Amino acid sequence: MLKFGVLLLLLSLLAGCVPVPAPSQAPTPEDRWSTLLQRTPYPYTAPLPPSSSSPLDGAYVKMDMSQAEHVHCLRCPDYLPEAGLWKLNLDRGVFRIYHEVTGWRSLGSFTTAGDEIQVFNDPNCPDLTGAYKWRMADEKLVFSVIEDECSIQLRAANLTKQPWLSCRPPNREAMITDHWAKPPGCD
Repeated sequence: MLKFGVLLLLLSLLAGCVPVPAPSQAPTPEDRWSTLLQRTPYPYTAPLPPSSSSPLDGAYVKMDMSQAEHVHCLRCPDYLPEAGLWKLNLDRGVFRIYHEVTGWRSLGSFTTAGDEIQVFNDPNCPDLTGAYKWRMADEKLVFSVIEDECSIQLRAANLTKQPWLSCRPPNREAMITDHWAKPPGCD
């Protein structure tokens, strides 16, 4: 009886009577970014900071124009500064970073005190805390490393390589009308 049921199913498939599910599509960069924005860090070695706003909260992008060709690898070093669009989101004690070309991403916690920021609870280096100075200049976020050994210092190299362009409109009118020079990659 089981053979008859299998045969009947096969005949139905051939006749087009039973819908065949479409193959799933690979996630797009937008899908990966929006999924990352929904995730929260794990408290590896430090408790999660209180969910309170900071002067750095917002989305930032940078376009690394390096000429080096991307080489596919199964285990590239984390935070490897590569060409392409990078996105950074700082939101109420959570940082998220994403490289659109490779799909590499990470998240963790951050705290600010004055002009310093500390990043921690990063799954790529869960037992390390990075310390940076930060400043905003002309709608650009600039980091300078104080100390960060994460991923053989690649997190520091990546964050400090070039300024991060703010995705925040420069004024209220620009926010309402959406008429402003929005950096590429700002959603």
